[in-house]
Amino acid sequence: METLTVVQSLLIALWVAGIMSRWLGGGASLNLRFSPMMTGLFVGIVMGDVAQAMIVTAALQMIYMGVFSPGGSMPAEPSVAAAIAVPVALLGNLQPEAAIAVAVPVGLLGSYLYQVRFFINTFLGKYTDKAVKELNTKAIKRSIILYPTLASFALFVPLIFIALFFGAPVIADVINALKGTVVIHILEVVGGGLAAIGIATTVYVIGRKDFLVFFFLAYFSSVVFASLKITMVTYAIFGTLIALIFIQARKHNQTTPPVAHPNAASFDDDDDYDDGF
Repeated sequence: METLTVVQSLLIALWVAGIMSRWLGGGASLNLRFSPMMTGLFVGIVMGDVAQAMIVTAALQMIYMGVFSPGGSMPAEPSVAAAIAVPVALLGNLQPEAAIAVAVPVGLLGSYLYQVRFFINTFLGKYTDKAVKELNTKAIKRSIILYPTLASFALFVPLIFIALFFGAPVIADVINALKGTVVIHILEVVGGGLAAIGIATTVYVIGRKDFLVFFFLAYFSSVVFASLKITMVTYAIFGTLIALIFIQARKHNQTTPPVAHPNAASFDDDDDYDDGF
């Protein structure tokens, strides 16, 4: 049975714990938590198959495109989902659609695990209260940075390690045994549908009526120019240029003063107003 080594499982578990504990920095950790792309890249590097890992992760990214957190926990944890689903896909040589079906329940479980982190932090809050009363700045830093980080690592590292070292090979073997059956077909169909839902969620979230024209432009451009085999980088460059032109045009319209109509009456501030008296 092909499996992950202890070192590989530990490295991926430490990566996930670093993201979920916000140890990598506030903004960086949030971006890594919301998107599975960097986690998939890290898993690919650790497992020595970056190309296939990114193919799987790109499919996972589509279902989590509309996932964001205004505060608190999210309905799913993309980084946790990628940390488990990508190794399963690489070990079992799965199609990306089947990996999506594996990632969704894992991501849901990850959200519950993150809520446990909040629960643990409530007990750590008493150290912050004590440090504030004593006006001890060093103790305040330890209570709001060091202690929650250590608690998060203690929570995520063992669980993710166990899930990878013991669980991922088992899931991969089970799916391999089901290849060619209707179960795998169902997983692929469900996975493809979830990707479509993720795209639809993104359009709903950021699809303002005045911006929908750009979505239609991107779609029909990709269809019309499919035979040219234009890369995503080229599309990104054209998209950036179109966005800059749109922004400049809006700024110009906002800064240009209104032009008076030639037939409009004009008044001189120095003229006296004749009211008939």
